[in-house]
Amino acid sequence: MIKLYGLLMSNYYSLTKALLFEKGLEFEEVKAPPSQKDDYLRRSPMGKMPSIEVDGQFMSESLAIFTYLERRCPEPAMLPSDPFAAGKVMELVNHVKLDIELVARRCLPELLFGKPVSDETKEQVKADLAKGMKAVSRLYVCDPYAAGTEFGLADLYTFYSFGLAGMLAKQVVGVDLLADQPQIGGLMELLAKRPSIARVTAESAG
Repeated sequence: MIKLYGLLMSNYYSLTKALLFEKGLEFEEVKAPPSQKDDYLRRSPMGKMPSIEVDGQFMSESLAIFTYLERRCPEPAMLPSDPFAAGKVMELVNHVKLDIELVARRCLPELLFGKPVSDETKEQVKADLAKGMKAVSRLYVCDPYAAGTEFGLADLYTFYSFGLAGMLAKQVVGVDLLADQPQIGGLMELLAKRPSIARVTAESAG
């Protein structure tokens, strides 16, 4: 039995939970907020969420966990079988993580802890997000899913990265990331109805 450690407040915990639903794997959720205690750092060296436990062994970081789950349970596949197409999916995932979500996370202290972010930081975030959105818009296929006709890893990262980044951008710097991106906006609406994602959302609300 896989144990999933973390909290649903983490977008990467939610992503991993949705991935487990997609794979049809049984798992047990263990509530575990971020910590720097030694026992937590055994599971997650940076003390972050999520992490998993399998037969007494631990793994952290959502992409690492994805790699394990994809090898353990190849069907349904979350990456295309074609090597180049699979590489393009990872290209999109990395740009979304690094150029959208990570940029928006600079504003997280203000939204989460009430610690004001400087105007200079906000202006830089706006500029970097604009650049990032131009980059990812060149990579999205939206036919109807992020990387083509099949649901996969890029869709999970799209939903959970844009969910957080969009909220931060709007509430802290006053930017609607999807205002000029109707295709990505439509994709987000489609993904919200995906059974795995809808189940995670419902359980989070409940």
